[in-house]
Amino acid sequence: MIGGGLDLVDIQRFREVLARRPSLHQRLFTDGELALAAARRDPVPALAVRFAAKEAVMKALGVGLGAFSFQEVEVLKRDSGAPELRVTGGAAALAERQGVSQWHVSISHSVATAGAVVSAL
Repeated sequence: MIGGGLDLVDIQRFREVLARRPSLHQRLFTDGELALAAARRDPVPALAVRFAAKEAVMKALGVGLGAFSFQEVEVLKRDSGAPELRVTGGAAALAERQGVSQWHVSISHSVATAGAVVSAL
């Protein structure tokens, strides 16, 4: 394993931030992620868990905010329903320099908290 990351997001706090800054949706999420979330009755938990995964990727790579765009990490769904992590652009270049050839992601949320665990292999 090259790195691992874990992140938790308070869903209510995330909801409040998104409400205060509507343009944040477009900065943080890809069109695919926004479409997946929009299909839900309440899209905020789906967005919060994806944000947690993006932060977990940063931690797995040992970098902080600003190392790459949030849109360069995308969390979609496989046909099986399992989450799929796609890393592109500067994030992919950074991962390649560190020797990452494979990613594993696990996401989950409760009513209050969204969390993600990422392994960079």
